[in-house]
Amino acid sequence: MPYLTADQLEALLPFPQLIEALRQAFAGQYTVPLRHHHDYKIPGEAEPGALLLMPAWDEGRYFGVKLVAVSPHNRRRGLPTIQGLYTLFETATGAPILQMDAKALTNLRTAAASALASTFLSRPDSHILLMAGTGALAPYLIKAHASVRPIKKVIIWGRNPEKAEALAVKLQNAQQFGTPILQYSSVSAQQLPSAVSRADIISCATLSPNPLVPGQWLQPGQHIDLVGSFRPNMREADDEAIRRSIVYVDTMEGALKETGDIVQPIQNKTLRPEDIPGDLFSLCRTEAPGRQSPEAITLFKSVGLALEDLAAAKLAWEKQGKR
Repeated sequence: MPYLTADQLEALLPFPQLIEALRQAFAGQYTVPLRHHHDYKIPGEAEPGALLLMPAWDEGRYFGVKLVAVSPHNRRRGLPTIQGLYTLFETATGAPILQMDAKALTNLRTAAASALASTFLSRPDSHILLMAGTGALAPYLIKAHASVRPIKKVIIWGRNPEKAEALAVKLQNAQQFGTPILQYSSVSAQQLPSAVSRADIISCATLSPNPLVPGQWLQPGQHIDLVGSFRPNMREADDEAIRRSIVYVDTMEGALKETGDIVQPIQNKTLRPEDIPGDLFSLCRTEAPGRQSPEAITLFKSVGLALEDLAAAKLAWEKQGKR
């Protein structure tokens, strides 16, 4: 059975094609059980690890499952926070036909989902992107957002200023001839309020337990993309940011249960489930409106969905079979 490495997946799944595959998947017919999420104790660590099992299947050709371990303490050890494996099966026989690196698959499809949401929710003329977070997902989010909007400037913020600056320099130097050249820079914590205020799109990919983006910093016309929070005690935007924004999610079922960016505002009566006009399913099926005015503040919160993994894995399988 073939195995696709991270480098092979990146070559097989360019963002324009992957985003379109996700768009078709959310508009199509898939079965996606709510993912299994189990916390487990890690010896010597205060923060638990998380085991995620994410199955999905289409109307008869393929099914797949992702096994992922999230280990927050790995950052101190220089190891990836997310590790795991994805297996794609052929429905007719039940035979496994392809395995791939789950971390790379997760990074690619997560960034593609954010960019897909951005096509509905951000202003078409958005050209300044603030990236809050310097982890493995950050470069993918930058590239994905830049594939759907005319991004010219990328501002990077991280808790470690040296790491933010190093990432900005690395991405600036890694740009390829013949592609749109982006201007990268980094900001300190003291500069974060002004960076938030002048960004068109604010993308957050952190494991923060406390809000990073207060609503008082936001300006009309912005789009906020929240990726990091996957537990009810984690959040990246405060209640005021939620109150000022038109809030969308990737999946209603998951967002109402799993993320503090939605669960806590509902508990605080800042947000009601019926205030959320749509998710990626209803957006892609044209059942819900996207951005309605240039002045609106939109917010997209993703928790991840096995449908995204299956759509990406199917695209990788079909493309590698043609090589």
